[in-house]
Amino acid sequence: MLRRLECGDLTAVREVRRALRELLRHWGKPDRAHVAELLASELVTNALIHTDHGAVVTATVAASTLRVEVRDFVAGLPVPRVPTADLGTNGRGLVLVQSLADAWGVRTHGVGKVVWFELYEGPA
Repeated sequence: MLRRLECGDLTAVREVRRALRELLRHWGKPDRAHVAELLASELVTNALIHTDHGAVVTATVAASTLRVEVRDFVAGLPVPRVPTADLGTNGRGLVLVQSLADAWGVRTHGVGKVVWFELYEGPA
């Protein structure tokens, strides 16, 4: 799966979830696909809210591993933070990724960065 997302287009989050659901229709247990949708939504939302240049999402399934990458075009690496009550619903995306993904990370990529996660088909 490869999707180019326009800056600020939060309707793209729903489209990424739908495309990921279709990609994973026959992959792993249904709960793994639900986790993938949740984590992809968090990363896409972060990229679209915190940048002014859109994002590129890729998802690949190889053997028993799903890898989702969200590339944006803004320097600066994200830092997971422990959400507090004063943040409302903000500040939980990377904490969810850190908690639910089997592996995840961030790497610089030209102008910008790629935030990625992996889920394995079986239990973590």
